Amino acid sequence: MRPLKFKTLLKQTIWGGDRILSLKHLDCNIENVGESWEISGVEGNESVVAEGEYEGMPLNTLVATLKDQLVGKENYQRFGDEFPLLVKFIDAHKDLSIQVHPNDEIARRHGKPRGKTEMWYVLEPESTDTFLYNGLAASITPQQYEAMVDDGTITQALARHTVSEGDVFFIPAGRIHAIGKGCLVAEIQQTSDVTYRIYDFKRKDKDGNYRQLHTKEAMECIDYSIRSNNRITYEKQENKSIEVVDCPYFKTSVCDVNGKAHFDYAAIDSFVIIIATKGNGTITDSEGNNMPLTAGETILLPATNKYIVAEGKMTLIETHV
Repeated sequence: MRPLKFKTLLKQTIWGGDRILSLKHLDCNIENVGESWEISGVEGNESVVAEGEYEGMPLNTLVATLKDQLVGKENYQRFGDEFPLLVKFIDAHKDLSIQVHPNDEIARRHGKPRGKTEMWYVLEPESTDTFLYNGLAASITPQQYEAMVDDGTITQALARHTVSEGDVFFIPAGRIHAIGKGCLVAEIQQTSDVTYRIYDFKRKDKDGNYRQLHTKEAMECIDYSIRSNNRITYEKQENKSIEVVDCPYFKTSVCDVNGKAHFDYAAIDSFVIIIATKGNGTITDSEGNNMPLTAGETILLPATNKYIVAEGKMTLIETHV
């Protein structure tokens, strides 16, 4: 099995811009592109194989066809025919809404299949003042939360982080967060599209209507404690994979390739997703398949693959379950 690439699934939003089109070298006239879903098993938004033997096949059909050969034995037993991760690029030309995601238990009580835990890797921000919100900076009660949403002061309780390229943020279910204007991020998350919008700066959509808020639903989900690990601290090393997140839903590492780097997956019973955020080069897998890779591209390595050799000058994100 060769590494797989998928067709780009672009999402237009009221806060989107044009940086994703530039990152991915897409020649099209779509405006306000807020997201590019790179690999998705979300029902109704499944990725489709772009080339090769399985060209045109939706991702979950591919999982059902190849089973543990694609995702790994334990993953197939755990998730069945639904691919377990969703990978996106997000371009915040304007501020995103303040939001929170439920955990699995709360999501199921609300009739959803699962909650959403996620992470962000920051690509080059637009300015040195670009920031995002992740977590609480001040301890508040549910009652104080509701009052601050009502009077438009909820951002005063949030931890604001100025960002630089390469910053990593972990966002477990229950943590209030928002991506600020000027941020371009790669997002890795559970296969889930459940979001509770807390506050939207009183913006209106293209039809002149205020977007729906989920203030009450969010109140049940929020982790009201203050955490110290909102920004992940790590040091990159050339040609070495550095782990940045290890949670029950995914494990993620970052590597700056300069020349040649070897990545060993023999001990992993899982697919591996490779996201190129900068530069370009080639990937050669354990079966000798060679594939070019450039910034803005994402590839899926099947669980049967044992290693890859990356050559060139590029920054890669690796993630698997």
